[in-house]
Amino acid sequence: VQLQASGGGLVQAGGSLRLSCAASGSRFSINAMAWYRQAPGKQRDLVAGISSGGSTTYADSVKGRFTISRDNAKNTVYLQMNSLKPEDTGVYYCNVLAAFRNYWGQGTLVTVSS
Repeated sequence: VQLQASGGGLVQAGGSLRLSCAASGSRFSINAMAWYRQAPGKQRDLVAGISSGGSTTYADSVKGRFTISRDNAKNTVYLQMNSLKPEDTGVYYCNVLAAFRNYWGQGTLVTVSS
C-alpha cells in the first residue's frame, strides 16, 4: 500500500489547513485510517483516527478544532485543521490499517507561526 499525503505548509496561528492522504495499491479493504503528529524532538502521537464505519477519535489537544473524515470510494483520509496553534507544528503522518498491517505515509510538514 502506498500513501501520498499533501496539504501541509506554513500558516499563522488561528488559520486553517486541510491535509489529504490517498492510499493506493491495496488488494484488501482499508480499515482504520489515522493521522499522527511528530513535533521536533518528540515522539509520534495520534492526532485523530477514523474507523471503516466512520467512528472517530481525537487527541484531547485537538478536539473541537480538527475534523477527520474519509472518502472510501477514493481510499482517502482528510484532516481539517482549524484554529491552528503554534503547538500544532510538526510533521503529520497518515496511517492506514489494511489486512492487519499498518502502513505509513511520508509525512507532510505543518508549521504554525505565532
